[in-house]
Amino acid sequence: MKKTAIMLLAALGVALGPFAGDAVAAPKKKPATIKKHAKAKPKAAKPLVKAKAKAKAKARSGKRSHHAALVEDDSSLSVQSASALVIDQSTGAVVYEKNASTVAPIASITKLMTAMVALDAKPNLQEVLTVSEEDVDMLKGTRSRLKVGTQLSREEMLRLALMSSENRAASALSRHYPGGRVAFVAAMNQKAQSLGLNDTRFEDPTGLTSANVSSAKDLARMVDAAYRYPLIREFSTTAEDAVAINGRPQMFHNTNSLVKNESWEIGLSKTGYISEAGKCLVMQAWLNSKPTIIVLLDSWGKLTRVGDANRIKRWVESAALTQRPTAG
Repeated sequence: MKKTAIMLLAALGVALGPFAGDAVAAPKKKPATIKKHAKAKPKAAKPLVKAKAKAKAKARSGKRSHHAALVEDDSSLSVQSASALVIDQSTGAVVYEKNASTVAPIASITKLMTAMVALDAKPNLQEVLTVSEEDVDMLKGTRSRLKVGTQLSREEMLRLALMSSENRAASALSRHYPGGRVAFVAAMNQKAQSLGLNDTRFEDPTGLTSANVSSAKDLARMVDAAYRYPLIREFSTTAEDAVAINGRPQMFHNTNSLVKNESWEIGLSKTGYISEAGKCLVMQAWLNSKPTIIVLLDSWGKLTRVGDANRIKRWVESAALTQRPTAG
């Protein structure tokens, strides 16, 4: 299906506040088992919104980038997710899109906003938080290994919320926010507005409610914003972690199997699932040495979202190998 050369999302032009000037950092390669969590080493690249003017100038000049060539013909790419968006993070150019403006439930992708709001409060990460009855999921009845009474540091709660999508950890983070959960959810929506996420609305910090909604184009911006937080990059891409619960170590794993895949260089990752949202996946990854944002929403097969991500990766890399130099 033909598309225009270099499509730019207008919504991506909104400033990202204090994170807009940060360089995009490339992650270190991580082993499958991680006991110590090193921060990603920065790699020079331009942030999404700062590159918008240069992308427009390049489009006017008539020169075609590798990603621009991909946009012109995506007929060889079959994506099964109901909504999808692939963005060149350095330029803001749309590489691929499918129903990117459709507003739908986003499940645990919510936890990226939860993490940003929790960190924006600049809390004591070593403060011990206790899981309470208020953190038990009464809506979907999901289970958790964090029993009522479990005590963990705020840092460990944050890691489990991002890495293993622990709902009780996310809930505990919101309860221990100044003003409690009501103030926390209000801050989530205020943060969304400040980022220009006009399709996005939050009603809880876990994503268990289908009232938490967004679009692929909004989530691309949210991923870009979350990528400015070193701890979110680190915790969301941790493959596994042993956590002492009531004196006994328990192993928790990342909900995205691709973080263990050596062929991927992933800088940020978050999965999500409730029946109303289907299986969702957002990532920041380096494809052909380019920082790229991938959003996949409403996949139903067990491995569909992972399959879509791998198909996108192969498509981008294959196009790079066959691309011919252009004049000028």
